[in-house]
Amino acid sequence: MAAEYFPFCTAKNQIMIPILFWLIITTFLYTYIGYPLLLILLAHYRPKTWERAAITPTVTLVIPAYNEEAYIADKLENSVTLQYPQDRIEIAVISSGSTDKTVAVATQCAAQFPASRIHIHNRPKRQGKATAINWITSKLDSEIIIYTDANAILNTGSIQAIVRNFADTNIGCVSGRKQVQGNGEGVYWRYESKLKQLDSAVGSVMGAAGELFAIRRTIFRPAPEDSIIEDFVMTMNVIVNGYRVIYEPDAIAYEDDLLNLHGDWQRRTRIAAGCFQTLFRMPALLNPYIHKTAWQYFSHKVLRWITPFLLPVILVLNGFLITSPFYAALFAVQLFVYLLSLAGWLRVRQGKTGGLLHAAFFFFFTNAAIIAGFFRFIQRGQSVTWEKVR
Repeated sequence: MAAEYFPFCTAKNQIMIPILFWLIITTFLYTYIGYPLLLILLAHYRPKTWERAAITPTVTLVIPAYNEEAYIADKLENSVTLQYPQDRIEIAVISSGSTDKTVAVATQCAAQFPASRIHIHNRPKRQGKATAINWITSKLDSEIIIYTDANAILNTGSIQAIVRNFADTNIGCVSGRKQVQGNGEGVYWRYESKLKQLDSAVGSVMGAAGELFAIRRTIFRPAPEDSIIEDFVMTMNVIVNGYRVIYEPDAIAYEDDLLNLHGDWQRRTRIAAGCFQTLFRMPALLNPYIHKTAWQYFSHKVLRWITPFLLPVILVLNGFLITSPFYAALFAVQLFVYLLSLAGWLRVRQGKTGGLLHAAFFFFFTNAAIIAGFFRFIQRGQSVTWEKVR
């Protein structure tokens, strides 16, 4: 807009505003388009391969559970059907402060499958998932520890697919593939899965899916007990210790789409708070002289945590430039996308998902949750325990 109406638009600012505007736009384009394209090129011309082999190390499948009576029976029935030598695998359920029938149902299921070596551990006091995982892992002596959520159903070949990657001694962690059933998060996770596959091909995955991931026991490092998202901390600890984290698309964890907006908001803001917690606690991950994957961490993770704060800045800066027809058109496009997001929100409230409207809503919803999660983090408003949102 003209300088006579907005004193902020001095001659100097009229030069700086478009520069800043395009700098932020470029950051967005790099984050969501440029970085994936760069990964594609590097994966093609400079792939970082690793050895795979049909090995059968000893494995423990760890299932953390808090009030999972509705899912634990199906989870255990699924777990005992996974293809892996029975004498090389055991299953450990760790209940952390459950107040429902999780332990009773799990114990009953364990009795039905005596040959499957199912062990039920009950810690009556609820202290958070990180504490439960640290405790149970310290009791195990298997070579590979696989962590999986109680509500995630695994494909039958998932264990074999994961462990074959540990034939390479440089591999410290293997992330499975999360596949969401339904139209809501499905597109997002397909995009994320492709990025993880590319990240893996050029270096390391920047965070394993908590629904299914495995760590070599000898390099396991406990996550701090106040960790908000312990799976991310555990994954990044592997990188800190000099090992690679790779992605195994043939190991799949199926999970139902979450259509409850309030629950989804709580989950996303909690994850975001945990991301900022990790960012401030592990600054060395951004040092390229220490970690070769620093640019991946910055590009795939840190930029995504920063760019949500820039969305309103883009709109404001664009507002100062709309005297130009070109910038006026860009401003109109932004408003149109915001309107699409609003329409998408109305559709989701009606229980309808999928399509362009949902994609627009999901983008802004996710970015808004990151901003809210940041304020939860700085205000210490996020507990390490979580409220169930299913």
